Amino acid sequence: MRVLPPLARAYVVCAVLAACACVAPAVTGSATPWPSIGLLSVLYLGCELVKVCPLMGRRVPEGLGSFFPVVLAAVFLLPPAAAALVALPGGLAGTVTARPAGVRRVWHGAQQSIAAWTAGQVYGLLGGPGALGAGSFGGTGPRGPDGTAGAVGAAGAAGPAAWVADFPYVMLPAAAAAVVFCLVLTTLDGCILAAAERRPATTAWRGLLTRSLAPHCVHGLAGLMMAVMWRSPYGLPAALLVMLPMYISCWVFAQYHRERAAHQATIRALVQAVDIKDRYTRGHSERVGQASAMIARELGMGEERLEVVRIAGILHDVGKLGVPTRLLRKDGPLTPEERRIIELHPEYGHEMVRGIGFLGEARAAILHHHERVDGSGYPYGLTGEQIPVLARVVAVADAFDAMTSTRSYSRARPVPVALAELERCAGAQFDPDMVRALVESIGRQGWHPKVTSDDDLQVIPAGAGEATAAGAQGAVREPVPAGAALTGLPAQAAPAAAALQARPAGSPPPAAGFGDPCHCVPGPAAEPGAAAQGATGTPGSPSAPAAGAGA
Repeated sequence: MRVLPPLARAYVVCAVLAACACVAPAVTGSATPWPSIGLLSVLYLGCELVKVCPLMGRRVPEGLGSFFPVVLAAVFLLPPAAAALVALPGGLAGTVTARPAGVRRVWHGAQQSIAAWTAGQVYGLLGGPGALGAGSFGGTGPRGPDGTAGAVGAAGAAGPAAWVADFPYVMLPAAAAAVVFCLVLTTLDGCILAAAERRPATTAWRGLLTRSLAPHCVHGLAGLMMAVMWRSPYGLPAALLVMLPMYISCWVFAQYHRERAAHQATIRALVQAVDIKDRYTRGHSERVGQASAMIARELGMGEERLEVVRIAGILHDVGKLGVPTRLLRKDGPLTPEERRIIELHPEYGHEMVRGIGFLGEARAAILHHHERVDGSGYPYGLTGEQIPVLARVVAVADAFDAMTSTRSYSRARPVPVALAELERCAGAQFDPDMVRALVESIGRQGWHPKVTSDDDLQVIPAGAGEATAAGAQGAVREPVPAGAALTGLPAQAAPAAAALQARPAGSPPPAAGFGDPCHCVPGPAAEPGAAAQGATGTPGSPSAPAAGAGA
């Protein structure tokens, strides 16, 4: 307890006292259905303990979580205080992966007891016990699990009619109880996060309810089926048959999450290897993934494909692992031979990830993110619709981040200037639809890089769409006064603006992503003479050719 802040310690103590108050009527009452409480408690405890016990030579996946159908079945079958008592053993025995383990177990037990008691109260207020059938809390009715008529009961002289539940009405109080159970758990979780980790209240609860509501409703349905079958003439065996497939489903779902976590770990390892090799672009991969997802969301892509786009953006430069480090870190001009070597990185990347099945469409984006819609890109010179959609998305996101972050050869450009440059190159180098999607997304949501590698990355606040668009329109046409920072941007934008102002009259404006060897493409450029100068031009000079949408 000493490792917790005082507020968190007080909160845990209050939760424990509240849980004690919830279970007290069951402990002190004379009509408590102890056989039913004992059996349900043992079932819930067994479901929690099996996660830490070897089974068929393997451990249960860590993401399995608590098995709440048993607790919710207790909510439907027993008085609220008895249901709170059922939740205690399993909550105390639950898997804990972080310290302090003892405090966390006590917290989980108290939390689940409070949630079960509250759900039981709501279930009773909505008439759930009557809808489920006579004998829910005691008296006559179906035979209990101990074989005698009692709290949970079994078929007696009244026959099957005595235990038939009132469907579909019984589903209403059951659903309400499951929702309340979820609300109490997530509310308590958010409060302890805010108290123990000093998180802001707005972020402590973010995503907790949306992630938990559907699983808890499914657990509630399984708990209701378990309660109905328990009250039937078939009793406990039928209830266990309901619980078994549900538990197997939870097992499979946890395996899926475990595999997904392994995929994410694989991606992180590849990205970290690239970042270590090319220190000047550290954090670039994650930001390209973020910008790619923004474009995909603006285009209306589904969540599944959006995740693929994000992964493609993150892994687009994994082929740099096959490029000599001295070339990636070279500050001076590249020779034509060095440039050809660097331009092999999309093919290296595709070969590296070709055997990773879960990447799917992302593999094509890794291979083709340096293609240009006019056909002058590499490695295959594809044009227009021949370029995969995801590659066109990543190309725009890649060039945008290359321009708005500091490199070894150039300072970061202001975001409006970068967007204007993308619009200038749209139709020749980039897909206009992808450029438009990025401009509109940043105009509405702002640009908030989640991973930063230096102090020069820029943040555009949400709601600055008009100012961003206005800045973009005038960024290339009129020089920005030196020393003047644009609204919403850090003052570092001034050097980039001064560089634009210092360009000789009549010289072509710098191309998107200028200076990065991975962004320079030999061949037709946006301005006359740019291609001829690009092969040997110094990275960062205005004579560098147009971007190849990759970094």
